[in-house]
Amino acid sequence: MSAPGAGQDVAPTTHALVELRVLEGPNLYFPRAAVKLTLDVGALATAPVDVALVLAERIGLEGARPGEPESGFRQRFALRAVARLVRAVAQESGTSSLAVRVRPTNDAHQVVVAYPWAHRERARAMGRAVASVLDTLVPGDDGVSTDRLSAAVSVAAETVATSEPGDAPTTLEPRVPVVAVTGTNGKTTTSRMVAHIGREWGKVVGWSNTDGVYVDGVLVEPGDYSGPSGAGRVLAHEEVELAVTETARGGILLKGIGLTRNDVSVVTNVSADHLGLHGIDTLDQLAEVKAVVPRITAPEGWAVLNADDPRVLSMRWVVKSQVWVFSRDPDSPAVREVLADGGRATTVIDGWLCVLEPDADPDPLLELVDVPMTLAGLSHYNVENALAAASAALAVGIPREVVIAGLRSFLPDAEHNPGRMNCFTVPVSDGEVTVVMDLAHNEAGLEAMFEILHGVRPEGARVLLGMGVVGDRSEELIEKIGEIAARDADVVAIGHKEKYFRGRTPEELEGLMRAGAERVGVTAVPAYPTEVGVLSALVGQALPGEVVGLMCHADREGVYEWIAEAGGVPDTAETLAAKVRAARAG
Repeated sequence: MSAPGAGQDVAPTTHALVELRVLEGPNLYFPRAAVKLTLDVGALATAPVDVALVLAERIGLEGARPGEPESGFRQRFALRAVARLVRAVAQESGTSSLAVRVRPTNDAHQVVVAYPWAHRERARAMGRAVASVLDTLVPGDDGVSTDRLSAAVSVAAETVATSEPGDAPTTLEPRVPVVAVTGTNGKTTTSRMVAHIGREWGKVVGWSNTDGVYVDGVLVEPGDYSGPSGAGRVLAHEEVELAVTETARGGILLKGIGLTRNDVSVVTNVSADHLGLHGIDTLDQLAEVKAVVPRITAPEGWAVLNADDPRVLSMRWVVKSQVWVFSRDPDSPAVREVLADGGRATTVIDGWLCVLEPDADPDPLLELVDVPMTLAGLSHYNVENALAAASAALAVGIPREVVIAGLRSFLPDAEHNPGRMNCFTVPVSDGEVTVVMDLAHNEAGLEAMFEILHGVRPEGARVLLGMGVVGDRSEELIEKIGEIAARDADVVAIGHKEKYFRGRTPEELEGLMRAGAERVGVTAVPAYPTEVGVLSALVGQALPGEVVGLMCHADREGVYEWIAEAGGVPDTAETLAAKVRAARAG
């Protein structure tokens, strides 16, 4: 469990307080710093009706109908009562008004309540004080003392009023233009492309992602900086003239976004990943989290949204900024609607990447075959990433000709896009094999990887895949990875990611992946302790012309070293295009 200074503050002596988390910036609940409480309302859910009515009267919840204990009516009453309790404590402690958001969880006895804060310690005191009132509902030997319950609100308010105020939020006001990128898949590639285009413009670009913080192409702070601290670390470098931040769901949920606003936001897509963590159980809930990024885009800025993803497209209704969509389909109804409302769109017409504006002819930027990241147009996911990056770069003010040059020069290699669809030619006995390395950390990512594997596979050749997963994914997702891998590969093996077991054992992960493979009739899937180990084994059995894929997450540098020692070389854009053409001809 994190220390209080990291945002989490749990008081184990308080029964009702499950978690108190301080969110430093815009978050799922408010566009500014907030406190998120997870409260156990079991005592309220089971309290007699007369006790519930006493609480309702004390906090000014008029016309309350609490319903019977443990009923659906009581659950809804609990949500209203907790919200009103927070407001009552705040008002009686001297706060004239306070916005409050309350949400249910998948546990009927737990709710989440959030409220903005201006002073850290007083906000924490408020959370603990509210929990203390709920604790008075826990019955003693003689039941619940309604007099004590009524007085508890006054005591809580007095505690808050006399607490130390504490520090103000640390949310940063950007001094340079900011492009913020989020989404389930493609956000790292898209943010790297935007940063690359910005450098083509001659700007000193700082960007943060899951690898670390980069300034002008140099890694200055390694680590996962896709959370709120990444933006702060980028802006701490005075020489930075353009900031590009990758914004992951975890940071939004656990700490909030570190900036007050962005100038351009990008949402690539929303698909199944990380479900079941931190109260996010459905795709709609995940989309709501991702929508925080475009919601804080400046009114004069642009929200760049995937028009082909309904959940992303619907975010246009919650933004204050202008809307710029991207779609592979120029005739998409969403594109027409956004243009009719004065927005812009980026799409593909006759094989050209084009920009559309209201009442104007399309502006063709360049052909997709001239965008190396699309792998000669083979990867529709990278087509979408290129459309998103072009939109964001133009939206932030980068000149058209610079955007074109940047799209031409950004390559799918270890220099420009490490770990994402990196392709190599590796010598084997009597010939060569193609190795494709990608993160492929969820279902959509793995299916995108297979699009490439099969797209460069000569007729009659096999696809061999080294699969692996991160341990904090759900059992359903891990099994699904095994199913997709076994279904779409001719040979499949497991390569573990020891740094990312996250509470699971290797045997447990193997069991889940093998269970998924067995759904499609594949059994006896071998396992290797490392990603390098499974790659070596698969390349060792591959025949000339075959394709080996590796889901690589834990030891990217080790894999690069192994490939180099085996005599492998990165594929150039021309080499990849030739492989694609040869596969299509076959």
